[in-house]
Parts: sequence; C-alpha cells; structure tokens
Amino acid sequence: MSNSDSTVIGVIFLIRHGDRQGFYQNPTNYNPANTVITPLGLREEFITGEYLRNVYLNASSPSFIQGINSTIADPNQITVVADAAGEGGVIMNSAEALLQGFFPPNANYSTTLANGTIVEAPLGGYQVSFESALAENDVSLEGWTSCAPFDKATSEFYQSAEFNQTAQDNADFFTNLPQYLDGRSDANLENMWNIFDYMNVNYIHNATFRSKLPPTLLPQARNLAAFHEYGVFTSPQLDGIGNIGFRTMLPGIFQGLSSITNSSDPLKIYYNAIAYKSFFTLFRMTGAVDQSPQLTGLVNYAASVSIEVRQPSSGGEPVLRLQFKNGTEEDAQTTFNWFNTSGDIPVSTFTNYLAPVAINSTADWCTVCSNTQDRGCGAIAAAASQAAIADQVHQPISPVGAGFLGAGLALFVALCMLGTLFFIGVLSLGQRKGRTRHNQRSSTQSSDVRA
Repeated sequence: MSNSDSTVIGVIFLIRHGDRQGFYQNPTNYNPANTVITPLGLREEFITGEYLRNVYLNASSPSFIQGINSTIADPNQITVVADAAGEGGVIMNSAEALLQGFFPPNANYSTTLANGTIVEAPLGGYQVSFESALAENDVSLEGWTSCAPFDKATSEFYQSAEFNQTAQDNADFFTNLPQYLDGRSDANLENMWNIFDYMNVNYIHNATFRSKLPPTLLPQARNLAAFHEYGVFTSPQLDGIGNIGFRTMLPGIFQGLSSITNSSDPLKIYYNAIAYKSFFTLFRMTGAVDQSPQLTGLVNYAASVSIEVRQPSSGGEPVLRLQFKNGTEEDAQTTFNWFNTSGDIPVSTFTNYLAPVAINSTADWCTVCSNTQDRGCGAIAAAASQAAIADQVHQPISPVGAGFLGAGLALFVALCMLGTLFFIGVLSLGQRKGRTRHNQRSSTQSSDVRA
C-alpha cells in the first residue's frame, strides 16, 4: 500500500537514546553501572526529533498525522514513556531533547492571566510535553532485570556450541585486543558488549585512541557485540525468555494502538524512549529479521522505529507499517516487511499474533521470572500469602461437618424454644400444689433444660 492509498492516523515510536559516556553491564545478569549523556547525544536526539517532525507534523508531508496539533503539543494527543532505570537519566534526557526537536518552542504557547497580562513560556515558548519516566520497579521497559530465568538462558547461550565456535573463530582478534583496552584482562566473547562499548566511546571521544586503533578492529568488535546481544536478547520461540524485553512492552503498545484506532480517543502518538536491547527483540518477534537479516545488527544511537497506524482510503480496518531509521547517519526512514508478508498488515494481525505472549502485569512478570522479592514482587507475594491465610480461615465446611453443624444448631434452637415456653408458662411438667412443690418443679425444670 502506497502513501496515496492510506492516511496516517497515529504513530508508535520506539527510539534509542543518544550518545553517552561509557556504560558497563555485568555480562551474566546485565546489572548496569551509571552513565551520563553527552552534548553529542542531546544533539542526535534533537536532530531525530526534527526529522520526525518533518515527516509526521508537516502538513505537506504524505505521512502527516491527520488531526494532530502540529504547533502546540497537546498532552491528550501524545503519550511519552521513558526508561529511567538501567542507564540512569540518559534515556530521559534523550526523550526531552528529541521532543524539543519534535515540538520546538512556539511563541503562541502562552496564557492570558485574569488581569489581562499575556505570559509566554520561557525560551521563546518552550514546550514540555514529556509525560513520565518509569522507575526501576516498573518492568515494562526493562523486563530482563532481576529475572532468574533470563540469567539462566544467558548462561546457557555462553555455553552453547555456536557461542564457543564464534569465540574460537575470533581467537586472534581477542588476543590482539588488550593493547587497545588499557590493559584490561577480560578480552573475551562473554564480555563483548563492554569491550565494544569501551572501544566505541573512546573512538568517538578520545583522539589518541582513535588514531591508534586499526581500522578493522571497531567494525569487527561491533559485529561480535551484535552477535552477543542478539543471542542474549532474543529467543527462537515467541514466548522465550530472551524475548522478555519486548514482551513486557507489548501491553503499552497495544493500549496505544487501541487509543489511536478509536476515533473518539484523541491520542495520536505513543512514544517509548528505550535502550538498544528491545530493538533486537522487536525485529525477531515480528519476523522482520527473516526478511531483512541486517536488522540483527546493533542499532545506532538515536535509532528510531516508527510503527505507522494507517487508515486505508478504501475504508476497513487500519493497518500498520514498519519504518526504521538507524540513527542520524541515515537520511531517511526505510520501510521493512514483517510478519512473513510484504507491505502493511492489519492491526489485528499484530495484536492477535503477539497478545498471547505479552506480559501484562507485574504479577505476571514475577511469575515468569520466578521472583518473589524484587521489583514489587515482594509486596505481591506478601499479599498473596495473606490472601491464602484468609482463604484457609474461611475454608468451606465439608458435607459431614455441615451435617453435624446443622444438627447441633437444630437441637440448640429446639432447646431454646422449650426453655422459653417453660419460662412463660405455656408448658409445665405437672400441677402446682403449693409453694414448696412449685420450687421443686422449678428445680426439676432447670435440671432438665441443662441436660
């Protein structure tokens, strides 16, 4: 389907952060160290925001989003969620920079006070359209953290025949590396992400390092890092634990699609600001890598996926189109096929295929990751335990127990009724012949009731 056959009614954005300082991750569980965004990274995000604005907020563009306010950011039309966990403030800062390119300052962003004073937002009408940053306990954008089955799968990948063969095939590369790694001794395939990140950061920011590095080493390091990360952050089975990074994102994406395709809902853009990992998972789970193997590579800084929601001119169900731009190095987005077909796919194809493997709540994540302590699982486990105790206290009685209980209650009620009748004189045990005899009868009656 061409641009002329459909109109864009909304977009799902997944965008990687910009350039940053070095970022160490434990290769066994991916626990991260903190890092900081650079001015270059902010610039990359801003440029990406400008590009996306020209594509989707320019009324003369064939991909202009119908019905969107393209000058003043309407918080009802855009949802922005940024990962604020693994890489600290880098992703949140990236989202803020991108949004300034996407919705630049506008002098019309102002308000009139009750006394008639017109107040314009600072910096020429600076617009803050950033909505939320997800904390460490939120699992939706970093499903792999504190997930024991994921760690186990990572370890198994390191022990696989494919991994060991790749390490052997590149033995000379690893032997030659330490002289360029400031003497570090962990130059091996298991630590490949950290090796590449060290080399890449220094190649960008350290002139001495850049001048000494042979031209073939960094591309080789990047390819090996991509092999490493693709093996960790994907699974061949759709519900595999390696795919957890995108499986936890799916509920938010589904909600975004539902809102965009609902004509009574104002939402037009759902934007996830993320790290590189879930790009691997997205491309594999949707089958995009099967038709475009280059998508198994490590995405660049500020890489952007745009899932366009389009309404066909002929009517009917809205369709989705996958667009990808690999950072600021590329001039424009490229359309990729997915789901083992060519061209756009119905929204229902996307949701029906992926919904069964979505991880829809923290409780579901706790179960999948066998976690009873971290990321909110402790509270969930405690609540479940309390519920189980309450359930035990209020267990339904067995049929035999119910029979005994019913018989006992019936006897108790009957005795109470008899006692009441005796008390009010409706029933008696004999004639009353004088006071002494009455007292004896009363004594006998009391004895009978207690029996």
